[in-house]
Amino acid sequence: MDNTALNVGQLNLKLANLRVSGGLALGAEINGRVVSITHAGPALFLPAPVDMDDLLQNNRAADVRAIVDRLHADGNIEPFVLPNATFAPLVTRPQKIICVGFNYQAHAAETGTAIPKAPPLFAKYANALNHHNGVVELPTSVDREFDYETELVVVFGQRCRNVSESDALSVVAGYSIGNDISARGLQNITSQFMAGKMSDGFAPLGPWLATSDRIPDPNNLHLQTRMNGEIRQHSNTSEMIFDCRKIISYVTSIMTVEAGDVLFTGTPPGVIWGQKIPREERQWIKSGDRVVSSIEGLDELIIDFR
Repeated sequence: MDNTALNVGQLNLKLANLRVSGGLALGAEINGRVVSITHAGPALFLPAPVDMDDLLQNNRAADVRAIVDRLHADGNIEPFVLPNATFAPLVTRPQKIICVGFNYQAHAAETGTAIPKAPPLFAKYANALNHHNGVVELPTSVDREFDYETELVVVFGQRCRNVSESDALSVVAGYSIGNDISARGLQNITSQFMAGKMSDGFAPLGPWLATSDRIPDPNNLHLQTRMNGEIRQHSNTSEMIFDCRKIISYVTSIMTVEAGDVLFTGTPPGVIWGQKIPREERQWIKSGDRVVSSIEGLDELIIDFR
């Protein structure tokens, strides 16, 4: 394949945004180790993306391919291995964080919500971005009803508009895990529920971006949420009302999507909000709790709450 024609979705890699001294770096899983692509490039006299956003927004897939191929050819990744890698948010400079609500029929039913006629869209903002092994400081001064929502996240790999369903997956760079953390009191106090979605740290993403060639069917992935070790959500992305193709086509019919934008695709049943017990008896997320979100092929995303 001509490297100049590469896009991120063709790299066949698991990629990460990493925290390093003084900034960020793009990482890749190679032979089971986390390798800094950003640091390997200059050492090999090759150009390298400075972080995930640089890779996605400037389509530097060919640079990554050249570095990974050289590392494989040389057979020595050790100088660039980060044994105690610290994950950053998967992206840090997206133009848009697009979210879909009530996209699993059983989730809509458990919350008493009518099945939507089109994907219900809302947004989060960059202040909400968080990362694997991150901490959420719960805004207890404004709410006490905090909830988890494990979701498949689509990361766009190119600028696009009016994408057909048949072509929709071709604009995807890859997939990741997200947790659409929600403050249910704020969410339900008015008909516009974005206030319950936009607090600091309420959009954890990661740890990995699995490039789209590693996930041939995003709508056939097992999904699970564990809160303090107890399984709370157990489903499959095949149960979405609007699958990834439909969502991407719908979103791009409304607006232009940029490379590096992210799309939360909705959560399955099993959230605290849907429990069939009195609201005051529900065990909402509190300080000291841990939520682990896992999706097949994407590893797991761990978040602690304070």
